[in-house]
Amino acid sequence: MSLPGRVSPPRCRPGRGFYSPMGNLIEDPALRDRLHVFVDRTSAGQQLAAHLSGYRGQEIHLFAIPAGGVPVAAEIARARLIPLDLIIVRKIQLPWTTEAGFGALDPAGQAILNEDLLRRLPLSPKEIEGQIQKTAAVIQQREERLRGGKPYARLNGQAALVVDDGLASGYTMRAALQFLKTQGAGRLIVAVPTGSERTIWELLPLVDELYCLNVRGGFSFAVADAYENWYDLTEGEVLEIMESLAKQDSI
Repeated sequence: MSLPGRVSPPRCRPGRGFYSPMGNLIEDPALRDRLHVFVDRTSAGQQLAAHLSGYRGQEIHLFAIPAGGVPVAAEIARARLIPLDLIIVRKIQLPWTTEAGFGALDPAGQAILNEDLLRRLPLSPKEIEGQIQKTAAVIQQREERLRGGKPYARLNGQAALVVDDGLASGYTMRAALQFLKTQGAGRLIVAVPTGSERTIWELLPLVDELYCLNVRGGFSFAVADAYENWYDLTEGEVLEIMESLAKQDSI
């Protein structure tokens, strides 16, 4: 395995009228712009865990974005012997397709919207609010099914590490980071096997460190293209992984 590359970007303007330092990007240069570099999410999680070894022994809260982020984060939890929690965020889908969205919603019902896209879409304020409410209902249902409705812990300045299987538009990750900040997170760390270069640079001002082994540029990006074996996980599979980790924690 090649050594990770660390990029410390210069200060940049994040778009709200002030300058803010960006977080560090840690990537694997040998995987830059390559396709099908991971066998599956489990293999990708094992590689990420190796790059995160520097956090061993530190107080850190580990979160996965379901469903795809769970098998990735599970390998990090196993390697570092720390508990894994889920953070239920969801893309706000367009009314006419489940494949695209115009933002994301966090567990508290706070939306992050793609304003540039909305200006180009024929959606009324009522339709936008309707899609947000539908998304909120799905999040509530998934909170019950996947987390048992338990409240999220207050982080009290401790670090939060958020894991997904990739970064495409980045809106669900933004929603997760927004929520964890309101929960009192100190350092914010993102770890993903693969990600769009454009999205990564948009997220860097929001985090302290961003681990992405397979950074890919270009006009189009699909998370699935980083994997040899890719499929949509069911909620049943997510629960099986979480149960196996709970047994590990009890040993």
